[in-house]
Amino acid sequence: MRNFLLALLVFGVLLILAVTGFQLVRTLQQSAAPVQSMAAELSTQVAGVLHPTPTVLPDPVTIVREVRSLARLETIQYTLEKVITAEAGQGPFGFLFGDRLLLIAHGKVIAGVDLGKVGPDDVWFDELGRVYLRLPEPEIFVATLDNEKSYVYDRDTGLLTHGDVNLEAAARQAAEEEMRQAALEDGILDQARLNAESVLYRLLRSLGFADVIFVGSDATPSPAETPVPQSIPSPTP
Repeated sequence: MRNFLLALLVFGVLLILAVTGFQLVRTLQQSAAPVQSMAAELSTQVAGVLHPTPTVLPDPVTIVREVRSLARLETIQYTLEKVITAEAGQGPFGFLFGDRLLLIAHGKVIAGVDLGKVGPDDVWFDELGRVYLRLPEPEIFVATLDNEKSYVYDRDTGLLTHGDVNLEAAARQAAEEEMRQAALEDGILDQARLNAESVLYRLLRSLGFADVIFVGSDATPSPAETPVPQSIPSPTP
């Protein structure tokens, strides 16, 4: 009986200690919650200072410089990616005054023919109902970067400089020119001409012409062929 009472007493003491310890831990957690919340808020504020979110404030006034009517037939688009390295202030003291960045550039090049350059002398017919068409030379209409996909991958500035403010702009301009040249070397203009001829061939045939013949810049109507009447208006610039 004495052992039973002793065991019961020990169990009661342990139970009291457990309850007291649980309450103590809970009290400590409640006391530490404001500190943790303050630390999290401070961490957020520090992150905002070190990595601020840019604020864009466009001027409400927009100035329209020019409005032109266009008759461009876009017939091909290239999507390209280019890695551009731009640097300034390199040399023996580059570690002090140098600036170097690596730009991952994504962009597009669009080419086609400007139908606004087609005049009455560039279209004529023959007695069989065939139409002869002289197209202007194909050209590149757009060579630009995709700002959402283009980004500076890495930038290294010297110890005594904050970097060249114009370096990224120069890199982006170089990227656009490199993409233009790459598209030209790949034959974008030749493909633009072929695509334009294919589109216009199907269009004119659907309008009822017996055939469509594309001619070169030195071709002229023969006496049996009829030029387009001069009264057909040209597109207004």
